[in-house]
Amino acid sequence: MNIAIVGATGNVGRKIIEVLENKNFPISELFLIASAKSAGKKITFKGKDHSVIDLEKFDFSKVKITFFAAGSSVAEKWAHIAAEKTIVIDNSKFFRKDPDIPLIVPEVNSKELVHLKNKNIIANANCSVIPLVVALKPLHDLYTVKRIVASTYQSVSGAGKAPMDELLSQTKEYFDNKNLESKYFTKQIAFNVIPHIDSFLENGYTKEEQKTTDEVKKILNKKIKITSTCVRIPVLVSHSISANVEFDKKCNLEEIRNVLSTSPGCKVVDEQKDGGYITPVEAENKYETFISRIRKDDSQPNSINLWIVSDNLLKGAALNAVEIAESLIEKNLHER
Repeated sequence: MNIAIVGATGNVGRKIIEVLENKNFPISELFLIASAKSAGKKITFKGKDHSVIDLEKFDFSKVKITFFAAGSSVAEKWAHIAAEKTIVIDNSKFFRKDPDIPLIVPEVNSKELVHLKNKNIIANANCSVIPLVVALKPLHDLYTVKRIVASTYQSVSGAGKAPMDELLSQTKEYFDNKNLESKYFTKQIAFNVIPHIDSFLENGYTKEEQKTTDEVKKILNKKIKITSTCVRIPVLVSHSISANVEFDKKCNLEEIRNVLSTSPGCKVVDEQKDGGYITPVEAENKYETFISRIRKDDSQPNSINLWIVSDNLLKGAALNAVEIAESLIEKNLHER
């Protein structure tokens, strides 16, 4: 089938191209789309150079599925236009709260894909919510998740390429004893952590923290209570989550490890010794969601702690989007 990617020159767009090639996704023709300033640029796919097409000039009736990886403003303006002629899988936050648009993590709630015909748009979840619900869905099925306390430690790539460059330049300037200037973050990011992602809301939480609450409820269960703190850390790629999870019933650690070890998308690396866990560096370029530090919370009945790590550009964005497309094909929902 013919496939298009809007935002093909960005971090996530390029990762989608990489995943499509690695998975040998069934593509007849690939259309790479971006703004007028990127039109004509060359991007290689399966050994062949493809010219980037101006979004304003593209005819979406040429393609069966279109990935949007260009942010909320582009999705707001163009997704509905595209959805009149193609299925849209959008990576931005714009459609996630829309009750008529399915918010999909295939290992968790692919059954909700049947609702795509409401508007012909599917929303891809937040890059830290995806690994969290991938890890929690098997446990929710076993014990019913009652409450989650999540602290996310998010890499700079979640903010885009320019913030990644800022971390690298600040690191160099630090060793050169220069004054560090912050353009993309509210504080110095090199050798620092910033407990602030996105803008603040009236309740004192940030939009990123509110997204965590809203999306986990929509994907897993609206009755789950959840609170979170989202922190930006000086890591280039991969998000980490420290999750404290309370269940409705008594849980068993051995059963939890066994279930997670055999659940789609999960990989347990949990040895109680030096290095017996996964860090962001090791998760980079991996498809799995890694779960470590599985242990009981001795302060609260029916509760555990987990350490979850995932490549935010892959499972947190591009890979999940492609897996949504694979689920559409598997369920034969891609035919109009």
